[in-house]
Amino acid sequence: MAFAVGMDAFSVSLGMGIYKLRLKHIFIIGITVGIFHVVMPLFGILAGHLLSETFGKITGYVGGILLIILGLQMIIFCFRSNRQSFILPVGWGIVLFSLLLSVDSFSAGLSLGMFGVRAAIAAFCFGVVAVFLTWSGLLIGRKVQNLLGVYGEILGGIILIAFGLKLLLQFN
Repeated sequence: MAFAVGMDAFSVSLGMGIYKLRLKHIFIIGITVGIFHVVMPLFGILAGHLLSETFGKITGYVGGILLIILGLQMIIFCFRSNRQSFILPVGWGIVLFSLLLSVDSFSAGLSLGMFGVRAAIAAFCFGVVAVFLTWSGLLIGRKVQNLLGVYGEILGGIILIAFGLKLLLQFN
């Protein structure tokens, strides 16, 4: 389950890797995503008995909308002359990015909470897998950006929009 949830982090990281990120930022982003993938399933497991169905849908909708906004912002960023972005994967942007990627792990934690799994082991697995998949996605996205230039940024925006739509449509 950790790998399945982490694959979304990998895919979205491919899109975000299009930004010209330094290796230091890639390292920090991966660790931050991993921390969120530990904390969010723990919250989900704890809330699993209380609000599993309703709360899972709400977080899916919010995450989907935010990913779409981030993807649109990335595409618009390509065509602006001053190229000033309002969301970048640095500072608080890393926290927002990590939160968006961990929405699925919260929902997975909700379902795990109903089955009585060992919370610490499950959350640790989610975190470790998310760190490595995020790093992989960001590094591959970084290489693609070098090959595709501005078209790579547009592709990254489209990937983010697609995963936002996937999140929105999976809860209908």
